[in-house]
Amino acid sequence: MTISYNWLSEYIDQKVTPQRMSEILTSVGLEVEAMEKLETVKGGLQGLLIGKVVACGPHPDADKLRLTKVDIGAENLLQIVCGAPNVAQGQTVVVASIGTTIYPCEGDPLTMRKAKIRGVESEGMICAEDEIGLGISHSGSIVIDDEVKPGTPASIYYQLGEPDYIYEIGLTPNRMDSMSHIGVAKDVCAFLSNENGKMVLSKMPNIQLPVSTPTDIICIEIADEKLCARYAGVCIDHIKVGDSPEWLQNRLKSIGLRPINNVVDITNFVLHEIGQPLHAFDRIKIKGDTIVVKHALAGGKFLCLDEKERALNENDIMIANESDNMCIAGVFGGLHSGVSEQTTSLFLESAWFTPSHIRKTSMRLGLRTDAAIRFEKVWISAM
Repeated sequence: MTISYNWLSEYIDQKVTPQRMSEILTSVGLEVEAMEKLETVKGGLQGLLIGKVVACGPHPDADKLRLTKVDIGAENLLQIVCGAPNVAQGQTVVVASIGTTIYPCEGDPLTMRKAKIRGVESEGMICAEDEIGLGISHSGSIVIDDEVKPGTPASIYYQLGEPDYIYEIGLTPNRMDSMSHIGVAKDVCAFLSNENGKMVLSKMPNIQLPVSTPTDIICIEIADEKLCARYAGVCIDHIKVGDSPEWLQNRLKSIGLRPINNVVDITNFVLHEIGQPLHAFDRIKIKGDTIVVKHALAGGKFLCLDEKERALNENDIMIANESDNMCIAGVFGGLHSGVSEQTTSLFLESAWFTPSHIRKTSMRLGLRTDAAIRFEKVWISAM
């Protein structure tokens, strides 16, 4: 399982260094198999400075090169030979001076050294996006806000913040309670409380759910309580599907998940925050305003979110509306009931499904999803 140090630290009421956190996790039975430093931009833009191009003219011996003088807040101006087609006097740019190591999007890191380019000394580089890992553009040098003071570290201008540290934890099958950041935080707090001789509490999120109105009612029918002991949901209207805010995207990226949209991303966030899988349905696709939890029909077929059709059997649990299957419960969503860019209203599901059914379905179909892995371990967690 993958845990983010920065994310985990939000729930612990005491500062713990990344290395110490690793030691604590292993000591409480959550063995850290690997620990990796994660930076939003490789190298963290260390050594890169904001500079002002105070002079720009032709190179004496190369038509496509420009000879510039750049102010980086030091006593002397830097002379830099630049090949960017857009470089011009008065621009505010990102500069890699001598001794600075840059990390391009492709290729190996490069440390700046004093060089002669077509017979003229150059004391650094005026950088393009791809040359320092900020993007893929190589169309010209980066030009930024003119009001930024020369000499400002690029890491401060781009607000990269502190690097993260990612732990790979080897969980034993009986530790479903620690398959979330808050679950892990509780173990860390218990350790710190014992070590310090005073209580260290985990900080729980304050969750506010919208209140459903009578027009939002969805009827829920559970055909067999041996399949599903509890099924709850809430309707959420006035949804606009789009990109998630940057903080949410960064949280998911830190543990290796690809952001998709704000609705899918927040369900993934909750799963990895508290360990409870959620599933979002497009409200308009719930025919008859009815959710039915039932056995699948043996020999039936179901078209999944990945556009693959899968064969069902009677051990599978299905979430259906009054006429159609919408989801393989606890395992994988359906193509025709999921959230799309046109979705304006949601039904958000939170449920408890019988672990043995989820495991059999997940294994048989080869769908070892994060949700299925958690649902199938609930019995162990409750013992």
